[in-house]
Amino acid sequence: MHSSASPRLDRRESPDSVGEMLKRGAVPAGGGMNEPDFPLGTGIPNSMRIQLGLKDRLIFWLLVGVLHTLSLLPDFILYKLGEAGGLIAHRLDRRHTRIGIRNLEIAFPEKSDAERRRILRASYINLGWTGAEYVRLGGFFYRRLARRVTYNRLDIWNNLTPRYPGKGALILTAHFGDFELLPAGHALHGFQITVVHHTQRFAAGDALVTFIRQRVGVRTIRKHTAAREMLRSLKRGEIIGIPLDQNAKRSEAIWVPFFGELAATPSGFDRLAMMAGAPVVPVFIVRQPDSRSHVIEIFEEIPQQRTGDREADTLVNTARYQKAIEEMVRKHPEQWLWTHRRYRTRPVSGSPSLYD
Repeated sequence: MHSSASPRLDRRESPDSVGEMLKRGAVPAGGGMNEPDFPLGTGIPNSMRIQLGLKDRLIFWLLVGVLHTLSLLPDFILYKLGEAGGLIAHRLDRRHTRIGIRNLEIAFPEKSDAERRRILRASYINLGWTGAEYVRLGGFFYRRLARRVTYNRLDIWNNLTPRYPGKGALILTAHFGDFELLPAGHALHGFQITVVHHTQRFAAGDALVTFIRQRVGVRTIRKHTAAREMLRSLKRGEIIGIPLDQNAKRSEAIWVPFFGELAATPSGFDRLAMMAGAPVVPVFIVRQPDSRSHVIEIFEEIPQQRTGDREADTLVNTARYQKAIEEMVRKHPEQWLWTHRRYRTRPVSGSPSLYD
């Protein structure tokens, strides 16, 4: 399937049918569900451990306590608080709303200014709901979120297994829907998944993110060890999820179209797929109209051009990956993170910025 095609999503999997798939051995079950609850615990590889000083450790436990306390709120209050937070951010966050409007002007020049502002406002509300769900994920009863996540086309994994024996897969995804729930929801259904984590300066907050991911069964690779560890993981047959929708540094970038504008995109994603011989499968989590349930949509793998000319192949393939993300954003524009400066790095150094 070329990324310009619209894949058929003709079967929805419920949590019960996911369980049946696991019993048939479609995907290894377990997936780290028994990881220790604290990221400093033993049994976690050195590359994933976090060392906290006393002050950061106290802040970490305070944050954990706040999340657990807030998670006691019923959904109808928690989601309303999240929505209110999103609307307040939309009203007060002038800098990022300007970035969002500029991105929407590039993506949808045919839309009216009012329509673009409506999309941006809805994306802030989606972020508010995502925050509410993050409270639920980080607090009590987090496993209940698995009931709200269903699948489209889960059988694609079964079709990949005989075609790529002993190999893992690269999940192509984006900061879309409740993007933090995508790996967590996948893991809560028993599927091992690995994500690459960019270490944050706020050590206690960084530890909190790792804590929440690891306790649901998401394996974390820290960026400073990412390349080799990801390659080893893929060769062990593991699944790695990587969002490919943010600006890349000039030293790591190639420029491919995204909504008609050349965007600096990491070239390493395709090089990793090339070295591992792994398929690239687009997967996105889509918030449903009730605002509380989600569907993980799994698409057919994206064909990879392999002619022997690495640079040309990577350029063609990365353009296909970006096209797959663009198509998903076009379908559900209110669910993408518009406030990121996607076009910050320009193709010609010193060119005028697209942002004020």
